[in-house]
Amino acid sequence: MPDFPRPDAALQGLRPTVAAETAATPATAGDFLHATLRPVLKLQNPLLLAVVADFVRDHHVPLASADPADRLRLLTGLLGRNTKLRYTVVGLITGQFTQAELAFYRQNRSELNRRLLELATRRVLDQTDVVVALSVAP
Repeated sequence: MPDFPRPDAALQGLRPTVAAETAATPATAGDFLHATLRPVLKLQNPLLLAVVADFVRDHHVPLASADPADRLRLLTGLLGRNTKLRYTVVGLITGQFTQAELAFYRQNRSELNRRLLELATRRVLDQTDVVVALSVAP
């Protein structure tokens, strides 16, 4: 991988702390989940919700008029099957990785993408009302 300058300390300084046992250097996907994915998802939460809401609005998904159970089903379906939205969410999160985290991610991309999308989906589903409000806002 070519050496490119990344503001690693600044990126890590932006992240909120998440209460969890974390290893200094992630050795497993589970370590990476706690040390990197959870803090980055927490940092990017407002953007994650806005991206999903924009997608809902742009693709005319009837989220606002759906009942609560259908809202969850619609959002789960979007985040589970729509490749464009999935790649957007992955990019939103991986863009905040340090150089070392990116190297680890590249070696474990499949497993980490699965975990990342599970966490992102859970966050969106837990904040469905916010997504609905953002999707109808001008």
